[in-house]
Amino acid sequence: MTSETSALPQIQLGQNGPMIGSQGLGCMGMSEFYGATDEAEARATLERAVTLGVTMFDTADMYGVGTNEEFLAPFVKNHRDRIVIATKFGYTRTLENPDDWSIDNRPEFIRAAVDRSLKRLGVEVIDLYYMHRRTDTVPLEDSIGAMAELVTLGKVKWLGLSAVTAAELRAAHAIHPIAALQSEWSVFTRDIEKEVVPAATELGVTLVPYSPLGRGLLTGQAFANALTGDDARRNFPRFSSQNREANNRLVAKLEEIAAKKGASPAQIALAWLHAQSQRLSVKTVPIPGTRKRNRLEENVAAISIEFTSQEVDALEPLAASVQGTAV
Repeated sequence: MTSETSALPQIQLGQNGPMIGSQGLGCMGMSEFYGATDEAEARATLERAVTLGVTMFDTADMYGVGTNEEFLAPFVKNHRDRIVIATKFGYTRTLENPDDWSIDNRPEFIRAAVDRSLKRLGVEVIDLYYMHRRTDTVPLEDSIGAMAELVTLGKVKWLGLSAVTAAELRAAHAIHPIAALQSEWSVFTRDIEKEVVPAATELGVTLVPYSPLGRGLLTGQAFANALTGDDARRNFPRFSSQNREANNRLVAKLEEIAAKKGASPAQIALAWLHAQSQRLSVKTVPIPGTRKRNRLEENVAAISIEFTSQEVDALEPLAASVQGTAV
């Protein structure tokens, strides 16, 4: 299947946000977690994404402990009027304590975190600002209230949440409109379909699936070579030696369908997600992450793939058979 496409279809961000490309780009791996990065190729990938119609670029203050935001700053400056930059707060990681995975949702933490992100990104306003993870030790009225203040102050345009329940999404939305919800969703991970997806549809919230390729598992290439020592996936259950064989058999189902369509397993996984979001009537902008132009082009081209009913039936039971939790 061709890897070229001129532009992506457009999806509205939330109820009052801009129209954005129906597939975004996750930038985390350009700075951390998946091994060494070719910086020049990563920057070329960002530039290529813009030409292909990608408009949402996703980062977080904890990716590379701030270095990912700094890495993106020149790109954001060069394309400020053409892209939506999304970042997140919540984790308390620092350069001094990179293994501190504590969560802080206190208003004072949020106010300090946004200023740090604004400085690192080199912008006056963040387009989409997410609560990366929620801790119930801080009432939503306090944390969402503080985020709403950032909108009033002109530091943030739209608000987002990540990995919350349907009830939390509704409660937060009642305090201030939530434009986007970032949750893990893929043909291997479908927990959100029961309650979270209907809530997002009801509220007009745009769903932003992260890890739509299962952290590389759904590409069929995850086990092609041994994972290096600085690859975080070495610690993830689905990539463990005891689960590898079973999960590889499931990936083979994707590969079978991909071969018949002249596509890649990654394209089948992304195309399934776009088709599933249409079936469930939820606005969806997946953010597959990549550091390479050829993978980016491959991912964007997935938008044009359509399935037969038989292919949908073959993919339907996969999630129930995956071995190991996602992380």
